Amino acid sequence: MQQSGAAGGRGCALFPVLGVLFFQGVYIVLSLEIHADAHVRGYVGEKIKLKCTFKSTSAVTDRLTIDWTYRPPSSSRAESIFHYQSFQYPTTAGTFRDRISWVGNVYKGDASISISNPTIKDNGTFSCAVKNPPDVHHNIPMTELTVTERGFGTMLSSVALLSILVFVPSAVVVALLLVRMGRKAAGLKKRSRSGYKKSSIEVSDDTDQEEEDACMARLCVRCAECLDSDYEETY
Repeated sequence: MQQSGAAGGRGCALFPVLGVLFFQGVYIVLSLEIHADAHVRGYVGEKIKLKCTFKSTSAVTDRLTIDWTYRPPSSSRAESIFHYQSFQYPTTAGTFRDRISWVGNVYKGDASISISNPTIKDNGTFSCAVKNPPDVHHNIPMTELTVTERGFGTMLSSVALLSILVFVPSAVVVALLLVRMGRKAAGLKKRSRSGYKKSSIEVSDDTDQEEEDACMARLCVRCAECLDSDYEETY
């Protein structure tokens, strides 16, 4: 049996492993490659995906197994948090109970899982092990997870984006309303100076225009109320 060293690109650990099988006087080289992110960053309360992919020279069967383990920063002991063999078996004990979900697809070489409602206490080292007999010899890639609270700057940017999406359309409506009101005021002033008397059709048109302006005004008020309520809910 012979194993190769680790290699990989930025932000990703690649562990190609070579297993050698002696069968009927012939050495057969078996290859199993596992890819996992070396570092993953997440935020408290927001679902985190731990990605793990693999490539095997053998076809996937019901003998394939996947095991995820977790080791906290202050301990050298790892605990099993997920097992897969034809079906997913997340842990039913410990801090990750009811929080581990299967998001992979073994037929696509995906062995990923996700963590719901993460906390700072979830920081630590996660490992993904895949065995697909006869491809069983491999090193295990490690993923360092860092969970933090979202900073004030991130919250502020979200509020700013929400404000833009609500305020800009409201400002456009208000501007159009002011332009119409200004034109209407100018027209009335001009008619009053010349002693102009409206016909019944013009009176009807003015009534419709007043109703439209009132509707526009109510829309502006509603947009402003939405902006205030969204701002309050954010905080």
